[in-house]
Amino acid sequence: MAEFILEIGTEEMPARFVPKLAAELEEAFAKALTESMVENEGVRCYATPRRIVAHVPSLALTQLQEEETVTGPPVRIAFDDGGNLTKAGQGFAKTQGVSEDALFRMETDKGEYLAVKKIVGGGKTADILPEVCIKSIESLSFPKKMHWGAYDFTFGRPMRWLLALLDSDVIEFSVENLTAGRETRGHRVMGPGPFSVDAASDYFSVVRDQCKVVIDPVERRETVVAEGNRLAEALGGKIVWNDGLLDEVANLVEYPKPLIGDIDPLYLELPREVLLTSMQSHQKSFGVEGPDGKLMPHFLTTLNLEPLDVALVKKGWERVLKARLEDARFFWEADCKVEFDTWLNKLENVVFLGPLGSVGDKSRRIEILCRKLAENLDETQSILPAEIGKYAQAGRLAKADLVSEMVNEFDSLQGKMGGIYAERAGLGEIVSLGIYEQYLPAGPDTPVPSSLSGALVSMADKADTLAGCFGLGKVPTGANDPYALRRCALGIARIIMEHGLDVDLEAFLKSAQEAYSGVKWKVEQEEALAKLMDFFGQRLRALFTGHGFETRVADAALGAGFSDIRTLKARLEALAEFSRSTDFERSVLTFKRAANIIRKQGDEAGQVLTGSYDPDLFEDEHEKAFGSKLDEVAPRFDDLWESDDFEGLFGLLGELRPAVDGFFDNVMVMCDAADVRLNRLNLLKALVDRLGRLADFNALQV
Repeated sequence: MAEFILEIGTEEMPARFVPKLAAELEEAFAKALTESMVENEGVRCYATPRRIVAHVPSLALTQLQEEETVTGPPVRIAFDDGGNLTKAGQGFAKTQGVSEDALFRMETDKGEYLAVKKIVGGGKTADILPEVCIKSIESLSFPKKMHWGAYDFTFGRPMRWLLALLDSDVIEFSVENLTAGRETRGHRVMGPGPFSVDAASDYFSVVRDQCKVVIDPVERRETVVAEGNRLAEALGGKIVWNDGLLDEVANLVEYPKPLIGDIDPLYLELPREVLLTSMQSHQKSFGVEGPDGKLMPHFLTTLNLEPLDVALVKKGWERVLKARLEDARFFWEADCKVEFDTWLNKLENVVFLGPLGSVGDKSRRIEILCRKLAENLDETQSILPAEIGKYAQAGRLAKADLVSEMVNEFDSLQGKMGGIYAERAGLGEIVSLGIYEQYLPAGPDTPVPSSLSGALVSMADKADTLAGCFGLGKVPTGANDPYALRRCALGIARIIMEHGLDVDLEAFLKSAQEAYSGVKWKVEQEEALAKLMDFFGQRLRALFTGHGFETRVADAALGAGFSDIRTLKARLEALAEFSRSTDFERSVLTFKRAANIIRKQGDEAGQVLTGSYDPDLFEDEHEKAFGSKLDEVAPRFDDLWESDDFEGLFGLLGELRPAVDGFFDNVMVMCDAADVRLNRLNLLKALVDRLGRLADFNALQV
C-alpha cells in the first residue's frame, strides 16, 4: 500500500467556494478510484483559499483483477454454414483483443451467443492516477468559471501549480500549461516558497512548517474560536459568535490569527443590531459582550498572518471600522429625525410586484389582514378590544423601514430597524415586536416569531404575497421559486402550529385575496384559491414526511382536511400511533369498505345522503347493534373532537369496528326495499362523516 497526495494550487478562491470544493473533490476522487478498481482506505480532502488537497493515506499499487464474460454477436451471425467465423465473429475477437480459439458459445435467455472470458484490471495504480486526477479536477463545479491567459480550460480561479505524489514518485499529468510535480507554494507573506516535497508522507509537515498554512478548515475554525474566547475572557467578556460568519472567516485565511480591536464607547449608543451588522458585514469581525449581555467597546477580527507590528495592524483595523461605524451613526441619527408617515408616503413610489401595486398598497393589505386575524383570535389568544388596532398598526408600519437610510445601507436589518424605530417612537410592544419579527421564519431551521404580533404580521405578509402571485399565475415549478412561495407557505403553517392559532387556512387565504382591489388577475380567484390550498397540502406533506412520518399516514391525515392546521399535527401523531396498533389493518379495511360504499352508491350514483337514519327501519339485530353503538359513541366523539383528544377519537374506532364488521357480515346494504336501503346507506354515511374528519382511510394502503 502507498500514500498519495494531490494538491491543486490556485489564486484566492471566494470563501463560499472553499468548503464545497473539498466535498466535491472527495466524492469525485473516491468514486474514480472505485471505478478504476483501486483499493484504498478512504479519501480525505481539505481546502484553503489557495489550494484544494486530496489525500489517500493507503492506496493499492495495482488494480484488482477480475474475470468477466463478454458476449458478442449471436451464433447464427458469428458462424457461417460451414462452422467458420464470419467477419462479425472475427471482428468481435479482434475488438476484445483475444485469439479466435478463446471464443466460446454461451446460452442466454435470448439465445446462443458468442462469448469470451477476459481478465480485467491488474494495471499499475501509477498509470491510472493521471486520468483519475484530471477527471476529478474537471468535475469540480463553480457558480462562475473563468479563463486565464489564452487557455481553453476554465476553473473558479486561475490554477497556478499542481502537485501529485505517490509515495516519493511524481504522478505526471498536465492541465493546460501546468504539469504536476513535487513543488508546492506557501503563504503569500509568511512562506511563499516554492518548497519541494520529497514524498507524500512529508506533505503535511512541509505545508505546516515551511508554507505556514493551516490546511484543515476545522482546525482553522477551532483556532479562531479558542483564541477569540481567550482574548475576550482577558477583557472580562465573551465573543458574540455567528456560525455563518465563523465559517466564512475560516475559509478566508490560511493562517488564522485572531486580534482584539477597540472602538470608541460613543458608538455603543447605536442599537446592538446595527453595531454587529456593521462589524460582520463590512469587516468580517465579531462583537464582544460583557456579563450583562451588553456590547463592550471591542471587536474581534482574524488576520491572515503573524504581524510584525501588532499595534500598527490593530490601529489600521480600528480606523477602517470607525469609518463604517461613523456611517452607521449618521444613518441612525438621520432616521431618528424622520416620522413613520414620511416613510409610508415614500412606499407609494416603491413597486411591490408588477400589477400588484406599490409596497404602500401591500402595507395596507397587511393592515387589513392583521386586523382580521386579531379579531378572529381575540378570545383564544386573549386579545383585548383596545389591542386589535395595535395589531393592525403593526401591519401598516411593517414595511416602513424599507426606505430608511439604515436599511438602505444594511438590507439584512429590514424589519429589525422598523421594530427598533417603533419602540423608540413609543408605539408599544405589540407594534414594535410585530414589525421586528415579521420576516421570521426565514427558513425551515429558523425559529418562528416569539410574539403573537410578530406571528400575525408574518402570516399576513406571506399570505398577501402568496395570494398575489397565485392570482398572477406565478406558481413555483421544479426548483424555480423566485418569490420564495414555498418558504411563505411553510412559514404560515409553522407559525399556526407552533403558536396554536385557531385559524381557518382557507378562509384566511380568501381574505388575503379579497384585500386586493383593482388588480387584473390572470387566474380566476376560485381557481387560484384551490391551487393555493393544494400548494399548502404539498408543503405540509413534505414537512411531515421530512419529520419522519410515513407518507401514507401523512396523506391520510391531509386527506381528511388541513384547513385547521393547528390540530393537524396532533391528529397526524395520533393516526401514526394508531397505525402501529395490532388492530390497525382490520380497522382500515372495515372503514375503507364503508367509505367506498358511500362513494359508489351516494356521490357517484347521484343519491343524496344526509347521514340521518331512522332506527324504526332497522330489521336485523346486527343493524340495530350498529345503530345503537353509533348513537352511543356519537356524543363522546363530539366531546373528544371539541377537546382535540385525537388519541381518544382513534380509540373509539376500536369500539366501533366489531359492530361495523357484524353489520357488513350479516346485513345486505343494497336490499330491494328502497326505504330500508336508503336508511342503511345513511347509517353508513353517519359513520363515514365522522371518520372522514379524522383521516382519509382510502389513502391508507394495507
